[in-house]
Amino acid sequence: MNEEALLDPVVLHHVVNSLGWPELRPLQRAAIGPLLDGNDALLLAPTAGGKTEAATFPLLSRMAREGWTGTSVLYLCPLKALLNNLHPRLERYAGWLGRAVALWHGDVHTAARRAVLWQRPDILLTTPESLEAMLVSVNVDHRDFFAGLRAVVVDEVHAFAGDDRGWHLLAVLERLTRVTGRPLQRVGLSATVGNPDDLLAWMQGAAAGSRPGQVVAPDMVAPARPRVVGDPPPGQVELDYVGSLVNAAKVITALHGGEKRLVFCESRQTVEELGQLLRERGVTTFLSHASLSADERRRSEQAFAEARDCVIVSTSTLELGIDVGDLDRVIQIDAPATVASFLQRLGRTGRRAGSTRNCLFLCRTGQELTRAAALLSLWGRGWVEPVVPPPEPRHIVAQQMLALCLQEHRVGDRLWPQAWNALPPFGPGAEPIVRHLLDHGYLDSDGGMLFIGPEAERRFGRRHFMDMTAVFTGPPEFTVLHGRQELGRIDPSLLTEEARGDRRLLLGGRSWKVTYVDWRRRRCFVEPADGGGRARWTSTGWLGSSHVLTRAMRDVLLGADPPVRLTTRATDRLAAERVDRSAVVHPGGSLVVRAPNGDLSWWTWAGLRANATLTATLSEVVDPMHRFDDYTIRLRADLNRVEWRTLVADAAQRICLPEVSMRALAGLKFSVALPERLARATLAARLTDVSGAVAVLEEPVRFVALTS
Repeated sequence: MNEEALLDPVVLHHVVNSLGWPELRPLQRAAIGPLLDGNDALLLAPTAGGKTEAATFPLLSRMAREGWTGTSVLYLCPLKALLNNLHPRLERYAGWLGRAVALWHGDVHTAARRAVLWQRPDILLTTPESLEAMLVSVNVDHRDFFAGLRAVVVDEVHAFAGDDRGWHLLAVLERLTRVTGRPLQRVGLSATVGNPDDLLAWMQGAAAGSRPGQVVAPDMVAPARPRVVGDPPPGQVELDYVGSLVNAAKVITALHGGEKRLVFCESRQTVEELGQLLRERGVTTFLSHASLSADERRRSEQAFAEARDCVIVSTSTLELGIDVGDLDRVIQIDAPATVASFLQRLGRTGRRAGSTRNCLFLCRTGQELTRAAALLSLWGRGWVEPVVPPPEPRHIVAQQMLALCLQEHRVGDRLWPQAWNALPPFGPGAEPIVRHLLDHGYLDSDGGMLFIGPEAERRFGRRHFMDMTAVFTGPPEFTVLHGRQELGRIDPSLLTEEARGDRRLLLGGRSWKVTYVDWRRRRCFVEPADGGGRARWTSTGWLGSSHVLTRAMRDVLLGADPPVRLTTRATDRLAAERVDRSAVVHPGGSLVVRAPNGDLSWWTWAGLRANATLTATLSEVVDPMHRFDDYTIRLRADLNRVEWRTLVADAAQRICLPEVSMRALAGLKFSVALPERLARATLAARLTDVSGAVAVLEEPVRFVALTS
């Protein structure tokens, strides 16, 4: 069957004549039937695999065929920059049919928003947070505005599903379904994930498995044969050891002259420091990370897209498909956190006909080299992490109850579960949270109706409750300004720590001298400096390496090599790491190692969350300081083998959740709106890896004493 013939004739005409495409890609052809039938779908393809068109062309065809009016399609993205990047392309496609596209997010000015409300664009590009802001805004008649809504496209859906933004997204979509009074077709666009069927079911929310009033036939659209174990991994990947960021800058400067290179770093501080080092060596360099102002990032990305012989240094902000032109090379400093992240980055290259996907790893330490080799070994086996929503999002339930009361003004004290179509965990099981909100003044009640209480007004009422639409909390940062131009944001510790002479910052890869600090408004004014400066940000949310990745690191130390090219430097350093770690790795199980100074460490190689779980479960044998990391657990120095065997004999049957401090709750936004025990339980569940802990407990344990 010719699937292209099912598209609207005008769309098909422009695909051939305006875009000059002789045919659609396999993914785009395979998506046509399911989406025209109104089915939910998850469209899987690597970066630049044509997912946007695979979703847009059939939906535009439905829009024309069925006479959709008003705002009928929402296109949701995790990043405002991605929305800005997609806007011209979608505007062009919709224009073929005389349809309109508009943006709505925090950087869109007030006049443009008024125009959106007046003109009702056919496709609205927004984020879930901005969508919820529309639902709770007194300036938006959400029932009228969304009356014609028919479909929702969620781009980079895997980026949502793995954290609390995913729970927030699902809850807002269920509320939107109630507002429109009809099921909404849900189309997810995703890169490769390890559990696509689960991701599709998750995306469907309360309607997973059935959709009342319509035939439910969700489609998994992934026409390409998945790579299996034994297949050679695609792309040219090289692993190198450079020992320092200065040496990384030297390698980047020396290699690939005349080419466009995208360099990924794992922290904003590394981006800044590497950017400065490259500029000092005369390399045309641009920077992109979340603490640079939107204008600064946009200027960098546009300049990079138009240049040729240059480098852009970025955190994961450029991982999610933002178009920065045709790339020649991707370079990775140290190792990304996941295989999925590496696949996204690798997919930024090889888009030109005749070019090959490529990535060069430049590792600064032996540990990062081992981690990179482990990650590439997993990739070589065709393994990708499953996307798993964080468990027990009780704080999001509290946030959603407050948002619902803002949206509806008054909500029946027995009817509120209907707002989310009884989607767990927003259904009747959330009653203890609602009682707590009532008892502590976050909600008030009268005549069987719930509404916003004085405590919610006090804590979240600033700026018309806009802070309530974001589900993450971040450390306070100071805005840095050069005159009236905003450069970005910095950690306030850079302004309070002792400094000799001028206080200098590093931001945007340039040095700045601090001239004035407005402490009350959290503003810092700067002037250009001729060198020096520091960059720093407080990172949050890191839960260490997974059980699978940490075990792969152990395999590398035991001799496994990834299926990529290793430089002589990498081979030599990896050999040295294997010698240095030979006493703490064993293929048959874990090791309890006594150091010459008497310290006792259990080398589990289990990952941070599994080790946190083991530490909580085996409190009798663990050092009272509870010191553990991704690889080891510190044990009591006086522990012997007999006592060990007795105390751990039944541990697999009595797994405990890790202890959570009050300090840790500060990073869980809206935890103040929960009973303390439930807030602690939420964080504890997220620090736990039961399967990883049990796997370690079921392995043999060897006791080893080091002599020197």
